[in-house]
Amino acid sequence: MSAAERRRATPAESATARLGRLLTLVPWLLDHQGIPVEEAAATFGVTSAQMEADLSLLFVCGTPGHLPDDLIDADWEDGRIFLSNAESLARPWRFTLDEALTLMVGLRALSQVGGLAGAGTDRDGSLADAATGAGGGDAVERALAKLEAAAGAVASSESARVSVSIADDAAGAALATVSEALRSGRRVHLSYLVPSRDETTERDVDPMRLVSIESRWYLEGWCHRAEAVRLFRVDRIVAATVLDAAGAIPEQVVGRDLTAGLFVPDPTDLDVVVETGPDAAWVAEYYPTQSVTELEGGFRRLVLRTGDPGWVARLVWRLGGSARVVEPTDLARSVRDGAREALAAYDALGQQA
Repeated sequence: MSAAERRRATPAESATARLGRLLTLVPWLLDHQGIPVEEAAATFGVTSAQMEADLSLLFVCGTPGHLPDDLIDADWEDGRIFLSNAESLARPWRFTLDEALTLMVGLRALSQVGGLAGAGTDRDGSLADAATGAGGGDAVERALAKLEAAAGAVASSESARVSVSIADDAAGAALATVSEALRSGRRVHLSYLVPSRDETTERDVDPMRLVSIESRWYLEGWCHRAEAVRLFRVDRIVAATVLDAAGAIPEQVVGRDLTAGLFVPDPTDLDVVVETGPDAAWVAEYYPTQSVTELEGGFRRLVLRTGDPGWVARLVWRLGGSARVVEPTDLARSVRDGAREALAAYDALGQQA
């Protein structure tokens, strides 16, 4: 296999994974001055070329100010790594008492989420945290124990007095079920609502991880119906059942890089301006929007970016008189003509009756 073929066969590294390595790399290199590049690369499980690329990136990182002394100084020209002016990034972060209390309360609430207590698994068997995909329920307990030890008895006692409950609704039940499937490495059957088509679909999914984005839970997994990786919003799962079949995710499959956000528009996508009335105000919260402008009387002007203008037309028709397409004009005309054709069909039925 050629070098180019090896590069194509190697899964792309996510920005989150690289950031985690860089943050770990700085204090480690400060404690291992003069270590050979090859040895450092082997320790972090990367190639020497990747280690040098990481060092090149660190070389332009530092603290705000943009002065020479604000940047990390990295030297590896002779094959050995020397790092300086990086003490501020390597210094352990200190929390105030209020910050520590907030974190402890949040961690206790997170530990109540179904499936986290035993942790999920990535396809390689490593523990998968439901919030980040990078640690498990055990990681939550370890972090809580460290915070309690560092904050002292007073902070631990105060945080224990605050109770946060997780609602046990349908979304909570679905979250517990998919967490169980993730933890046991088994396939899960989903009845999943697709809002763009206003229909419930049946899918078999091999779970990869659970992630929390903008206060919502998502299941990422290999969808056998689509034969591709898909992201399922947990509160749109109507029903979930853990199957006896083991999850079988293709080896070449990698998860989506979500560091740039959930919705990454394609350059060919179309910006559609839609005005909604008070009865359709929920559209701005339910679908990803480029912008929302509040108008008089509870009306809103939304900019939706989509690769399927037909989806916008179906949405507006479904909303009846509570929404209309403003731009582009050809789509607005198409939506208007489609609505008129539907009304004409109803008129014809009325005349036959």
